[in-house]
Amino acid sequence: MRKNLRLILLLTAITCVPLVVALIALTRTHWSPVLDLAMTELRVRDVGTRHTPLVGLPGRIGTIPNQGSHPGPISFYLLAPVYRVLGETSWSLELGTALIHIVTVAFVLVLAFRRGGRRMVIAAGVLVAVVLRGYGANVLTQPWNPYLPVVPWLLVLFAAWSLLEGDSVAVLAFVIAGSICAQTHVPYVGLVGGMGVLLLGWLLVRGRVGQAVEMPNIRRWTLISVGVGVILWLPPVVDQLRHTPGNLSMLSDYFRNPPEQNVGVGEGVKLLLRQLNVFRLIGGAFRHSDYFKVASFDLTGSVLPGLLFLAIWIAAAVTAYRMRYRLLIHLHAVIGVSFLLAVVAMARIFGKVWYYLTFWAWGIVALATFAVVWTVVARLRQVAPEWLPRTDRMFVVGSSTLLGLSTLAFSYSAAHLKPPENHLSRPLGAVVGPTATALTDGTGAADGKAGTYIVTWSDVAYFGSQAYGLVNELDRRGFHVGMSDYQHVPITQQRVIDPATATAEIHLATGAFVDEWKKRADAVEVAFFDPRSASQHARYDSLRTEVIAALMHLHADDLVPTVDTNLFGVETDPRVPPDVQSRIDEMLNLGQPTAVFIVPSSTSGP
Repeated sequence: MRKNLRLILLLTAITCVPLVVALIALTRTHWSPVLDLAMTELRVRDVGTRHTPLVGLPGRIGTIPNQGSHPGPISFYLLAPVYRVLGETSWSLELGTALIHIVTVAFVLVLAFRRGGRRMVIAAGVLVAVVLRGYGANVLTQPWNPYLPVVPWLLVLFAAWSLLEGDSVAVLAFVIAGSICAQTHVPYVGLVGGMGVLLLGWLLVRGRVGQAVEMPNIRRWTLISVGVGVILWLPPVVDQLRHTPGNLSMLSDYFRNPPEQNVGVGEGVKLLLRQLNVFRLIGGAFRHSDYFKVASFDLTGSVLPGLLFLAIWIAAAVTAYRMRYRLLIHLHAVIGVSFLLAVVAMARIFGKVWYYLTFWAWGIVALATFAVVWTVVARLRQVAPEWLPRTDRMFVVGSSTLLGLSTLAFSYSAAHLKPPENHLSRPLGAVVGPTATALTDGTGAADGKAGTYIVTWSDVAYFGSQAYGLVNELDRRGFHVGMSDYQHVPITQQRVIDPATATAEIHLATGAFVDEWKKRADAVEVAFFDPRSASQHARYDSLRTEVIAALMHLHADDLVPTVDTNLFGVETDPRVPPDVQSRIDEMLNLGQPTAVFIVPSSTSGP
């Protein structure tokens, strides 16, 4: 038993070495979280206080300013211990995120060992290494709610497979990992819920595939799992009882009455087939890490490669059934159900199909590829037993080689990792210190930490992303700071500041708005930073000229004025083609001049 445990721990350590390398790399650059990640840190900081969050991060659920949130706060609770111990630094959030994935990997390998011993845990270790590199260090160290569940979702799939195999302990793994996924990001609600309903039906009728499946201690583990599930879902229920409407009611209305037309089953099938293009992934794996993320940005093109892989998988599933290989049959059954649930989930996407809305599908694709390879090897063993010694040697050599190469390549890319949204984090980090000093010194209308401050913004690029980060950074430093009631959902209710009672207004301006605020007689500029060098200024101006010319050529003249006032809005306009979007994206990454002003709270910005 000790040897087996050492093997599991060794494989966990090897596959997760790149995450450790990434965490070390992240210490080189200070990170000031913006937008969603700033909102996340505010909520993690609230855990254990009288403002402990009961729901997840705000999402595209309902109508601003009263939008709903993702189902539950479990991710905040998991991040809070490390965050507290390490002094509430932003880096500790990245460490906490990596630890969640590392622990999850260990449990995946435990279930793999329970399915097939040492050979299976080695094979699963290779699968995990490939999946981790596919997502990349940026995803696996970033506490963003669409990213946090990607590895727990793999554990959900392994737990479902284990349940079909009669492993009663897997009920608990399914409940915990499924709760992490479903509470953190709403697309997982249907995936985990659908899988859970089907598994429950199987448990009730004890479906038979091949020989009978024994489930020792199933009642005990089910009762334990139900108890744990009730505890994990208690916060969202408390929120539902305390508020009208509660967040669960808002989510229910969201699912029943989406604000826009769903993309539909046809488009859902196409999205899945494009993600099943494993041939593109294999090519991407030779070029760079995070090939899942790269592929997610371009879910267009032919569905034929996906259809080909689907046909290969179906052939593999049929082969496993004819071989009466129960372990493989159950794995293929989980994959088949996942494909069906994936189509339903993708069909229900409304509006723009953002890449992160289907990010979970790569885990299914990786597991399907794993199952196909396993089926081929199993069939070869059956029809050509003389290959057995050679296949064993090939397994050891092949697994070790693939694991080593994947881990080394991933570690190399992880060593060059920078914090999330560094082009926004760097300017924010540059203005936070001077702003805090000005507040402490009582500059303008400020009154030190005795004052109450409302943050406003005029942002030409990212709809106030850095303003949320400014609230987070000043809150970290002990200032009583917040935003107006219009932002009560993202900023949290306890940080709502009434302008009439605020000591002063802290205004963050970017781009062209900086010059407008410099003209204000009552505005005191306390911080300024321009991230662009002279050559980058010239590049930005050149790109701006090209974008304006392209918009006029497209007869989108109405967008021209907003190039200098709402650049992100121009990029996301459906009339703007990909080649123009890429230029705008480069402009956004070059950055904008950023300034902070302190003004009397009774005034209003331009």
